[in-house]
Amino acid sequence: MARRTSTAPAAAWPVLLLAGAFEVGYALSVGGSQGFTVLSWSLVAVVFFLLTLFALSLALRRIDVGIGYAVWAGIGAAGAALLGPVFFDETLTPAKALWLTVIIAGVVWLKLADRPRA
Repeated sequence: MARRTSTAPAAAWPVLLLAGAFEVGYALSVGGSQGFTVLSWSLVAVVFFLLTLFALSLALRRIDVGIGYAVWAGIGAAGAALLGPVFFDETLTPAKALWLTVIIAGVVWLKLADRPRA
């Protein structure tokens, strides 16, 4: 197993953000696939699934798994919840918006916690 350094190179974070964006695409396309009964949406879901796992695996070469996975999942959850009302018949209530803000703040704090120590 490759040895992981204690600092994450800056290049790994944009890849992780890209993986999160792919995760949002995956979640939305799974919703559009209606339980994988709509072929076009199902194919899009499979493509996004492969892209998100590939990008996540690249990012986790340099970012600790716990931090990277939490950020990736947070981006996916928040993105899907924010875009669900745009693409589907979903609602975004003030309570949901508040808790999404908490998730987003947690993701930002995780990124800040992964900064190299001086």
